[in-house]
This record gives sequence, C-alpha cells and structure tokens, in this order.
Amino acid sequence: MEIQSFAYDNRIVRNFAFATVIWGFVGMLVGLLVAFDLVFPSWNLGLPFTTFGRIRPLHTNAVIFAFVGNAIFMGIYYSLPRLCKTPMFSSLLSKIHFWGWQGIILSAAVTLPLGFTTSKEYAELEWPIDIAITLIWVVLIINIFGTILKRRERHMYVAIWFYIATVVTVAVLHIVNSFEVPVSFLKSYPLYAGVQDALVQWWYGHNAVAFFLTTPFLGLMYYFLPKAANRPVYSYRLSIVHFWSLIFIYIWAGPHHLLYTALPDWAQSLGTAFSIMLLAPSWGGMINGLLTLRGAWDKVREDAVLKFMVVAVTAYGMATVEGPMLSLKNVNAIMHYTDWIISHVHVGALGWNGFLTFGILYWLIPRLWRTELFSRKLANIHFWISTLGIVFYAVAMYTSGLTQSLLWKQFTEMGTLVYPNFLETVLRISPLYLVRAVGGTLYLAGVVLMIYNLIKTARQGSFVAEEQHQAPALGPEDPLQKESRHRWLEKRPVQFAVLAVVVILIGGLVEIIPTYVVKSNIPTIASVKPYTPLELEGRDIYIREGCNTCHSQMVRPFRSETERYGEYSKAGEYVYDHPFLWGSKRTGPDLHRVGGKYPHFWHYLHMNDPTSMSPGSIMPAYPWLLTDDLDVSSLGAKIAGLRTLGVPYAAGYETRAPEELRLQAEKIAAELIAAGAPAEPQKEIIALIAYLQRLGTDIKVTPQP
Repeated sequence: MEIQSFAYDNRIVRNFAFATVIWGFVGMLVGLLVAFDLVFPSWNLGLPFTTFGRIRPLHTNAVIFAFVGNAIFMGIYYSLPRLCKTPMFSSLLSKIHFWGWQGIILSAAVTLPLGFTTSKEYAELEWPIDIAITLIWVVLIINIFGTILKRRERHMYVAIWFYIATVVTVAVLHIVNSFEVPVSFLKSYPLYAGVQDALVQWWYGHNAVAFFLTTPFLGLMYYFLPKAANRPVYSYRLSIVHFWSLIFIYIWAGPHHLLYTALPDWAQSLGTAFSIMLLAPSWGGMINGLLTLRGAWDKVREDAVLKFMVVAVTAYGMATVEGPMLSLKNVNAIMHYTDWIISHVHVGALGWNGFLTFGILYWLIPRLWRTELFSRKLANIHFWISTLGIVFYAVAMYTSGLTQSLLWKQFTEMGTLVYPNFLETVLRISPLYLVRAVGGTLYLAGVVLMIYNLIKTARQGSFVAEEQHQAPALGPEDPLQKESRHRWLEKRPVQFAVLAVVVILIGGLVEIIPTYVVKSNIPTIASVKPYTPLELEGRDIYIREGCNTCHSQMVRPFRSETERYGEYSKAGEYVYDHPFLWGSKRTGPDLHRVGGKYPHFWHYLHMNDPTSMSPGSIMPAYPWLLTDDLDVSSLGAKIAGLRTLGVPYAAGYETRAPEELRLQAEKIAAELIAAGAPAEPQKEIIALIAYLQRLGTDIKVTPQP
C-alpha cells in the first residue's frame, strides 16, 4: 500500500485561534458595558452610538459570530484535515475565508453602533454585509467539501457529520431569512411582513442557535473531548441517533419563541410538540459526551482542559432541558419577555460555547507551539473564577425574571393591578442587574487570565507552521464487504449532505408555506392602513435606535397584560410591518397600544430625559433626536420599495409623500409649541412621536360594560 506524505497547515488554525481570543475579549467587554448600562444609564455619556439599544446587538453579534464563529473555524481547520488525513482543499480559500470573515465582523462593529440595522435578532446586519456573508460561506463550503472529497479515510467520522449539517443548514437559514428589498446603501426592508416575518425570523433565530451554536460545537466535542481524555467516544450508535434526530427535530422548534402571540395556534402547538421531543436527542449528545469520560474521572479532577469540557457539556444539557420546558405554554406564560430568558441564553453561551472553547484553546495552543501549558494553576483559577461568574449571572437573572413575571401578574383583592406602573417592577429588580454585572466581570477576568496564560505558552514554545504527516492512499473499495446503511452513507459525503438538507427543509416548509397559502392564518382588518410618510420615517428611527431591544409590540391575551396595556394584539394589525417588531425581552413596557396614551409633549420630554417623566427610569436619554434634522432623501425609494412588497401605496405616491410628511410634521410641532416645547417640524423627534402616536390605533375596541 502506497504511503503518502503531506503537511497540515497550522497557520490558518493559529489565525482563527488569535481571532477567537481577541474577539472573545471584545465581545464580552461590550457585554459588560451593556450590563452596566442597565445599572448606570448615564454611562453612555449621552452619545448615540453607546446606548443600550445600539450596542446590545453589537454584543450579541460579536459573541456569536466573532468569538464563537472563529472558534468553530479554528476547530474545523484543525480537526477536519486530521480526520480526513489530508490537507485542506485550498490554502487560498482558507485565507479568503479568514480575512473575509474578519472583514464582516469589522463591518458589523462599525455599522451596528451607527444604527444601521434590520432589527431582526441575530440577523441585524444590512444587505451588503448579508451578501458578503453568503459569499464567504460559499468559500467555506467549497473548502470543506473539497477536503472531504479528497480524504484518505473512507468513512467520515461523527464530527464531520455535524460539520456538514452546520454549513449546509446555516446557508439555507441565512439566505431564506435575508430576502430583502434595498432602498439605499445601508437600508432595506424584509420580504416578509408581520406574522410571516416573525415566523421566518424565529425559524432562523432558533436554528441559528441550533446550527451555529450547537451542531458545530457538538462536532468539536466529538473530536476534542476524546482527544483530551484519550478515550474513544462512548457509543457510535448513539451518535447516529443523536445526529439525525437532532437535525430533524430542531428545525421545527422555532415557533416556541412566539407562544401566545398573534402567530396561528397550530404553528405554536407544532413548535411546542417538537421542542419537547428535542429533549431526547439533546440529552443523547450530552450523555455520549459525559460517558466518553468513564474511567477518566481522576484525570478530570486534575486537568483544567477536561474541567472546562465537562462543565461545557453539562451546561449544554442544562440549556437543552430548559428550552423544552420553556416551550410549554404554562411555563412560557410566566417566563417569556423576562430576564429568565436572558439567563437561559447565557447558560448556553457562557457555559457550553465559552467553556468548550476555553478547553479547546488550552489543549490546542501547546500542541501548535510544541510545548507545555505555561501554568496549569492559572488555568484552574480561570475555571473557578469563570464558573463563579456564570453562577452569579444565572442566579441573578433567574431571580430577576421570576420576580418580574410575578410582579407583572399580581392583582389586588379588588381585581386591580398591584403594580400598574411598569417602572415599579424595574426598580424592584435593579440590584439584581448589578449582581449580573459582577458575574460578567468575574467571567471576563477569567478570560484575561487565559489570554495571559496562552501568550506565555506560545512564547516559551516554537510554532509549527506545517505539521508533517504520512498516511496510506485511499485504496479501492471492497465490493463484497457488507456494511450497514449508515456506514454506506458515511462514505458518500455528497449524498450525506443532500439527505441532511432534505431532513432540515421538511420542518421549515411545513411551518412557513401555510402562512402564505392559507389566508385564514392572517385575517385582514379593513381599518389597518399603511404608515404615513412621517410615521414611516419615525419607525425607521425607532429601529435605528434599537428601541425594540427593550420594548415589545405584542400584547398577549392575558388579563394582566390587557389591564396594563390594552386590547390584545391581532395578526391583521401587522400586515404592513416590514420588519415585525414584537421584541423578545421587556426591559421597558410594551408599546403596541401606546398611541394616544400620552400627549406629544410627554414623548418630547421623555425622549430628551426619561427621568423627567419617569423618575428612576433606566432608559437612556436621546437628546440628539431633538436637534438632528430628519433625512428624507430616501423617502421615495422607501415607499417604492414597500409597494413592491405589497404595501398598498398608490402609484406615484412618492411624489406627494414629502408634502404630506411636511404637513403632518408641522401639525405635531405646532401642538408641541403650544404646550411649551421649542419644537421644530424638521427634527427627528417629530417623526418618532408621529410613529409612537400611531401604534395600536388602527383598531377601536369598545370596552365591555
């Protein structure tokens, strides 16, 4: 048998490792600033690009796509060639992928604080960046499949299954969710509206968690955990069941983010059913990981690498129990829109993604530099400090979330709300926000220790840029060899990928298509009209400032919510909303029925200084809205773009729109001046007030006697 020599390229692994560490620190530092913004709102210094609404999506994108994304690529570029016993398909494509991905991250770091956002969670980046993501992802797919096709191992190891499912599914999710109509260089409107947009977004959002934060990390777990423990994977059969059931069931579970909303009941129930079923494959993966360590528990007590990995897999198990539980309607009614969800997400991000990444880095860096870890003691200190940080964070937010829900739903014996003012509930939980910030500080301190430890490790070693290796050439297949159907599939990456795509498409098609085909899913309401030009511009300002990160626009059919906010929300009210703005967390009150609740003057003062109208408010001030002129240069393009999406603006309406905008702005400004505000009709605050005063006023509900 011919023995062939080749070399693994460690340079690309090193580059992604550096990017992982750098962006991890940056993303977590921004997250810490976000946490302290809720404790000390004045810390943003009155600057537009440091408010909670603008930097919160910067934090989520930096952690998910910069820190976790680079960690995924670091692990893949190290493990895939070694599993296939061949170099990566193209070193040029590897470099294009690396620098292209860093460019995308930098563009996000610039555009999000400047307010260029689609507002869609985990998909906030505007259309030019979406195109760049698509192109770079194609580069990654070519490089991965090219490597697999020229492998010297006939069967694909289980980690490769998860890599394949990740790259093909993320491509589908990103493309479907990113259909949009550009109206300027950094502004677009999504193809979908209202309920349909919400369904597609959370089909994407939930499965971004599934196929960007879960499946690739399961692939890394199946490679690096056995390597670190020097043990074989516990069960090959369990791996098969775990993989196929996970990718099939996961894709159906997105609607559980929209329980009790205007989404059709059948879609909510479908999401709940599959979310509960998801518990089995998720725990199958956790059990397979933990039982791989049987016989190695003495080593776990001493080895920081295995400590990080064990806690990571355990955190994965915790998060995947909590997800199905939160999909139960009785549990969701209590916990949704509260800080409980924040804790749930961070147990997965800090524990599963963060700790597994730290374990891989501590295992990988000494091998790339052919040396020992500089300090095992520092690695263990990092483990305990960051573990304590997760505990502080999770306990504070679990407590805060439960407290919020109980306060929101509390009634007196006379049947009135105990806390009708939303701000009262915010003041009760403010100390817990400080505890959360302390937990984040501890976690970040551990990361700083890791950075120091890894730098010292690299400096004492010698980097191996090309790691020489030998392996026998892949010989002809034995036609008489009998094997299982799955073993047959493991030898055929193209068929494997096609089957994976079919499996993940089924759930998405079943859930999304009926909302377009069956008109009764979204009943129309005759009184619901498109936004006026001024309201449209005000809505875009609302989106730019990230107001939807703190305020929902979805009154659920609970007595506590209808008493506080007004009539519950109907699907037909959102048919012209591109994008939907239902929100996922209430740091402030729901705004769907805020129209007409307060006079213009109240909104004017509130945006300039929230504490002037709501003493103790943690909302940042927006004084620039009172001084900045409204930019209407793209108003015509916006109206034309929305018309192509089905919003019934009359042909040629864009020529009359500026005059209508001016008249409505002058009317609002006149009322403000009469109330004593130095308002000018051309300022942004006028447009925002117009939008806020429109919310929830399209339907009139007669109170029951």
